[in-house]
Amino acid sequence: MRLTNYTDYSLRVLIYLASQEPAKLSNIKEIAEAYGISKNHLMKVTHELGKMGVIDTVRGRNGGIRLALSPEEINIGAIVRKTEDDFQIVECFNGEGGSCILSPVCGLKHLLKNALSAYLDVLDQYTLADIVHNPLKYRSILNSAINKSST
Repeated sequence: MRLTNYTDYSLRVLIYLASQEPAKLSNIKEIAEAYGISKNHLMKVTHELGKMGVIDTVRGRNGGIRLALSPEEINIGAIVRKTEDDFQIVECFNGEGGSCILSPVCGLKHLLKNALSAYLDVLDQYTLADIVHNPLKYRSILNSAINKSST
């Protein structure tokens, strides 16, 4: 199972925000600099995370983004399910069954469905708080990356 860049960036934004002081507004530019990724990609990601209700977006000159929920309330499995657009590991996962002649009898499809389910079940056991268990260490590393990209 491989996550899309969109999901990866979504999780990175949440990790970044969880590492900050709760009331602090962060901006897309600093997050992009910290991770060395495109601001345009992050704009799409933060827009969607805002629509999900996971982050607050504050417009204006002094605006920015911050977590709308506590890290303990943000389930990793739920985020992955909402940000991934395709869990069809193999073609027979789609409704039509694909073009494989073995689809009607194949045991691989069942095995892969179980594997995908187990994968998501594991992610469901964790929250953002489990990932960012030491926000100060994360913040230090992220701030260092921002400082390096600014020079």
